[in-house]
Amino acid sequence: EAGEEIRKYASDSQAGAQQNFVIQFVHDNRPFAMFLGDRLEYQTREGNDIFLWDVQAWFGTDYNKVWFKSEGEYGLEADRFDEAQIELYFSRTVASFWDLQIGIRHDLEPDPERSFAALGIQGLAPLWFEVEATAYVSEDGDLSAAVEVEYDLLLSQRLILQPRAETSLAVQEVEANGVGQGFNDIEVGLRLRYHIRRELAPYIGVSWSRKLGETADLAEDEG
Repeated sequence: EAGEEIRKYASDSQAGAQQNFVIQFVHDNRPFAMFLGDRLEYQTREGNDIFLWDVQAWFGTDYNKVWFKSEGEYGLEADRFDEAQIELYFSRTVASFWDLQIGIRHDLEPDPERSFAALGIQGLAPLWFEVEATAYVSEDGDLSAAVEVEYDLLLSQRLILQPRAETSLAVQEVEANGVGQGFNDIEVGLRLRYHIRRELAPYIGVSWSRKLGETADLAEDEG
């Protein structure tokens, strides 16, 4: 009947089989967990070698999850962290293949440390593009945003070519952190990975990045 709530899973109450008749049990309200090391890589940049990480983990049901994310870079020559950030979100499925996420982000590097409130969306766009877009407000009221897009091109069931692009922008300049107003940077990459098994896929690739606009000017002034 119109307006009647749709039951998506059978009841475990004492009412018996009559109440569950013609209702197909769906395992969509059980908690699950996942860890993904999306990028764990060594990069060489004209003698400036780095280790880069980009990991995510979540725990929850199909509709509600808690997400943890972290990414950063460690300079092997300088023996220090160049960038390091962690994020924690509550995520709610709002449409097929799309999650709305709200939470916090904390930048451990570069100095000085900064904290942000975050609101974003993550999911699968038409044509199977994986999209992650997040807006941030810092503790000082500075507005910024980041967008990341990936696409998996299956050359075979195990061999996958993945183009990737990422950019960030800021509404205000934050000179202490080397952040200029406008678009800050862009990074594009191409990675070829081979799935030894579903849980393990080593890869090789190339990556190109550049600071933009006022951020590039601040980096140049700093030397």
